[in-house]
Amino acid sequence: MRFNILRFFALLDVLSIALLSQQVFNIIIHSNTLVLQTPSLIKVILLPLIYLSLFFTAFLLFQQKRSGLIIYYIQFPVRLLVWVFSFGFITMLASLSSNPQLFGWLFRLVVILEFFRLYISIRQHGKLNRRF
Repeated sequence: MRFNILRFFALLDVLSIALLSQQVFNIIIHSNTLVLQTPSLIKVILLPLIYLSLFFTAFLLFQQKRSGLIIYYIQFPVRLLVWVFSFGFITMLASLSSNPQLFGWLFRLVVILEFFRLYISIRQHGKLNRRF
């Protein structure tokens, strides 16, 4: 079986869904008690929307559909805004260390990897277009 990058991205989105579930659940349950200042209001609105759209991208990318990539392109700026990264799980490694700067370095790595995913997605989109 050959490695398929779109299915790998779909698995990353499924992992993101799993890691975001508690956060989205808390937003929904405690939405009436949240302080709705502009930055938190943006997150309260966009995070559940990104969460829902992750189900679509995971499903469509697993099926290797171009529409999954298009949804990802729309998600990309919102992901940066609310810090929902495909490789965000890497930052959890900081909790295993006593080094206070480790999270900062891991966070930078995660952002770079997200841009790398965008680059690879664009290349894969081109390959899908040539195939049809």
